[in-house]
Amino acid sequence: MTTSTPTALDRYIGLADRAVHEEVALQELLALFAPGATVRIGPEPVRGREAVAAFYRAHFAALADSRHYWNTTVLDDGTLRAEWAAAARTADGGLMTVAGVEHARVDADGLISDLRNTFTRPPG
Repeated sequence: MTTSTPTALDRYIGLADRAVHEEVALQELLALFAPGATVRIGPEPVRGREAVAAFYRAHFAALADSRHYWNTTVLDDGTLRAEWAAAARTADGGLMTVAGVEHARVDADGLISDLRNTFTRPPG
């Protein structure tokens, strides 16, 4: 089923473009994660609030601008699934496109406890 109200995953992806430029958006994005959350986007998973924050700070520092488009569905087991694509300008002036599928599990408080991404188009 396609969701008509923003999920935690929708809020996360929606904040990503603003977080490149706005500290307040980065803080809002980080607040979507549970304290012990695991993020599996890079080569190695990161776990816990400090590691997740360091990962996203480094990720957004490498970008000058970005724009995401996505569709989110809620799977039967409650997992959030977003198929997404993005175009970005890197901090060194290069251009890139990237796409993937993210799956997120949320805890009882509605915070993301586990986020994993599979690239369907690696950054390039």
